[in-house]
Amino acid sequence: MKRIGIIAKRGEPEAVAVVRDMLEWLKGRSVTCFIESELASQLGVKGYPRKDIPSKSDIVMVFGGDGTLLSVARLVGDKGVPILGINLGSLGFITELNKKELHEHMDAIFSEKYSFEERIMLLADVYRGKKRIVRHNAFNDVVLNKNVLSRMFELDIIVNSRYANSLRADGLIISTPTGSTAHSLSAGGPILYPTLETFLMTPICPHTLTNRPIVLPDTFILEMKIRGGDDVYMTIDGQEGFPLQVRDRIVVKKADYKAKFLVLHNRDYFRILRSKLKWGE
Repeated sequence: MKRIGIIAKRGEPEAVAVVRDMLEWLKGRSVTCFIESELASQLGVKGYPRKDIPSKSDIVMVFGGDGTLLSVARLVGDKGVPILGINLGSLGFITELNKKELHEHMDAIFSEKYSFEERIMLLADVYRGKKRIVRHNAFNDVVLNKNVLSRMFELDIIVNSRYANSLRADGLIISTPTGSTAHSLSAGGPILYPTLETFLMTPICPHTLTNRPIVLPDTFILEMKIRGGDDVYMTIDGQEGFPLQVRDRIVVKKADYKAKFLVLHNRDYFRILRSKLKWGE
């Protein structure tokens, strides 16, 4: 790994200190760093637009929390560049290291003593009439939900070209296994092991209580048609939104690429669950 992209949570002073320390450690090594512009200006070095970093890098190191890592996974998209997440706060679901562990693993990173873990991503297309008007990729989830003051809305759900159900609800979550511990979990969905090749459909406050979450093979294609309701939005990973209209069609399927993460040690997913979800307390 000779080219390292560095992206940090915006407005995070701690990231500046941690990255500065890492750059000192890298001095004298045949490594080129591509640091996002905002962080670079605080470090007094040359910076690059965030959107350009994946195409320049052999690895992207992300300093922040799970939210920052989500945005970088979407940014990397189909470029196949591995991501290493360094958590600057509490234990994260998808970050690999915390800031205290970074130094002890630096040698492993640059001596290529690591493996990779791949996780599925979703593609969401919105059609208005026959025209596709927007496409987003998602690492955690695609959520159809109403605005804060609007009533529940109605949609038809079609799975692999077959009518499945008509739903009246506050919303619908289509989640990857990684995203099963995010919005879907709070709506009563199950936890899926993050490397499974499935996805999850979870209704939010359905009008009919027998509408329950369902786990589907990731080869399926989901289509949702908005039948009625005002102020309906499609939200991507809780970070990007797009307003929908009645008769819009939303098509969600597995992307033909995966997010690729650097794994430096035996990651204990159940330890993460115990810590984040307070199991046993």
